[in-house]
Amino acid sequence: MDKILNLCRKNILFYQYHPPLATRERIIEDMFSLPPGKENRDKFYLGIYEGDCLVAVIDFIVDYPKTGVIYIGFFMMDISYQRKGIATKMIGEMVDYFKECGFKKIELAVDEGNKQSESFWQKNHFIKTGEKFKNSFSAYLPMERKI
Repeated sequence: MDKILNLCRKNILFYQYHPPLATRERIIEDMFSLPPGKENRDKFYLGIYEGDCLVAVIDFIVDYPKTGVIYIGFFMMDISYQRKGIATKMIGEMVDYFKECGFKKIELAVDEGNKQSESFWQKNHFIKTGEKFKNSFSAYLPMERKI
């Protein structure tokens, strides 16, 4: 938990668009929150390490919002590993794996105004769907990638 909290707290830009700042309680809540109709066995919250260093965290749900779709709810990379192509390589390997498993599409949403996040996902072949969903602090912009 300390490693996840430390990784999150260093990513100040993310929390400018997605308040409030990370806390232990919010991380635990996120780890176990599920959309309607999904069970714990459908959700994965993974830490990616280099030695003892937590490099990235990703949370995804299988077969959501429908069968054949992976939904990425959260992806964050340690700031000292950003802008080196590492995250792009990770996402590429995950996409290949999901495709091998028979999934057809990956969906996610970025926070409106967060150009860094939007650019990263566009670079990784995700496109905006054209929808926009209001939230308590701004809006989410859904994106998807067919695989």
